[in-house]
Amino acid sequence: MKFLKYLFIIFFIMNLNNFKAESVDLSNKITKNLRCLICQGQSVYESDSDFANSLKIVVSNKIIEGLNEKEIYEFLREKYGDWILYDPELNKNTYLLWLLPVLLFLIGGAIIFKRFKITNK
Repeated sequence: MKFLKYLFIIFFIMNLNNFKAESVDLSNKITKNLRCLICQGQSVYESDSDFANSLKIVVSNKIIEGLNEKEIYEFLREKYGDWILYDPELNKNTYLLWLLPVLLFLIGGAIIFKRFKITNK
């Protein structure tokens, strides 16, 4: 009977460690996709500013509360706007952000094609 108790305790501790590791991985994944509003060009994960440290705590608390990744992004987007996300969703405010690289690629390809067509004549 003692053996089963110890086995149960070990199993319980291993599950807690696994949960902790998963929450840390999720926290790191989320903070790598958040832009630090103080340090231009750095993610919250990389930054050591007071804002980034407080945002890391907020993300950890939201994970403990049981929110998933999408709900945490939605919470932060409502609070700080779309600019806080490195990878914002496609909506009416971000069409230009998502379509500009494709348009530049097509225009550049057309210019290169036209130049090669002119020089081959």
